[in-house]
Amino acid sequence: MGGLRPPSEVVFVSEALVIVGNGMAAARLVDELAKTALGRYAIAVIGAEPRLAYNRVLLSSVLAGETASHDIELNPARWWRDRGVTLKYNCRATEIDLGRRELKIENEESIAFSKLILATGSAPLRLNVPGADLAGVHTFRDSRDVDLLLTLATRKKRVVVVGGGLLGLEAAYGLAKAGAQVDLIHLMDRLMERQLDAPAAALLKSLVERKGIRILLNANTARIHGESRVEAVELVDGRRIEADAVIFAAGIRPNVALAKEAGLSVNRGVVVDDHLKTSAADVFALGECAEHRDICYGLVEPAYEQAGVLARHLAGHNAAYRGSVVATNLKVSGVSVFSGGDFMGEGGSETIVLSDVKHGTYKKLVVAEGRLTGAVLVGDVTDALWYLELIRSREPIARIRPDMMFGRALALSSKAA
Repeated sequence: MGGLRPPSEVVFVSEALVIVGNGMAAARLVDELAKTALGRYAIAVIGAEPRLAYNRVLLSSVLAGETASHDIELNPARWWRDRGVTLKYNCRATEIDLGRRELKIENEESIAFSKLILATGSAPLRLNVPGADLAGVHTFRDSRDVDLLLTLATRKKRVVVVGGGLLGLEAAYGLAKAGAQVDLIHLMDRLMERQLDAPAAALLKSLVERKGIRILLNANTARIHGESRVEAVELVDGRRIEADAVIFAAGIRPNVALAKEAGLSVNRGVVVDDHLKTSAADVFALGECAEHRDICYGLVEPAYEQAGVLARHLAGHNAAYRGSVVATNLKVSGVSVFSGGDFMGEGGSETIVLSDVKHGTYKKLVVAEGRLTGAVLVGDVTDALWYLELIRSREPIARIRPDMMFGRALALSSKAA
């Protein structure tokens, strides 16, 4: 006879959850799902890069010889197996079939899904200038790029890095430390203009130049010269820089082709709501490829916050992503740098500044309505996470304001007194 199974014999069938992309966002999402929805999903991760997920932030350390390539892997293969994840890397997804609920991959394979997560990341921009397709023009974005750049550096090549943001500075530092002669050219009037104010950027420029890197600001690339491979870079103002190689590190573009071809809503990134859901049912996106409330963050911490929210949502909890307070806390070209919140201090806010150029230290705190709303630190970033905590919590700072510039220990001890 048929009938319902007794409770002890009920069989639970895991839903097929497929993640496209095997980067930092995907790894964090798997970790969060293991904590909140264990057994609910049968997870498959499809990654185009030919290796396990790694910490992309540390690529410059590999380039500089400070860290081995295998040491930046986020988790060993065993970690993925222990969480029941089917992992396919060095494998490119080619099409999303929403009607059949299938993801097509290379070699005419397909994987059925109940839920699909896009964590496809971003790709480096290449300037559209004459000569950009010459041999010797590279990008700096993944571990394969690092292998190419290490070869350049060990041959003592003359390298021009285009871009004075985080990626460009990291590439320049790694190449210089590995033995290359490096010129860094940047279109804007200061380095890292999205993360630093003018005094902080000027100090960073000085500290980076001490490491043997020549920096040219307000430098607009006109063309790259060479017959069959790179010979020089010409700027719009006529200056010419001899070079054996050019590295484009002038920004990133979200990888949205897969989503766009599937008919999902795409602006600069894949458009998602507060549950990280795209315009298609049961399809989500997070990390650098996602656009939430008109913002593509392109940073690790927002991707991690999105992963936590998405995991809780997929586990059936009431969770929503409201956006992130953007912060940068890194060692840039060997120099410790932090910025967070409204670091420019606009709209009637006050600024508190401590500048010691001789010792390579700059601190700026931005205060509005009795709360810390932004901060920039160069050199000494000991209290960066404390400042970020104050920015995010919006805790009143009246009692600690006289001492907070000098660090958490002094400020909190004076508050206790």
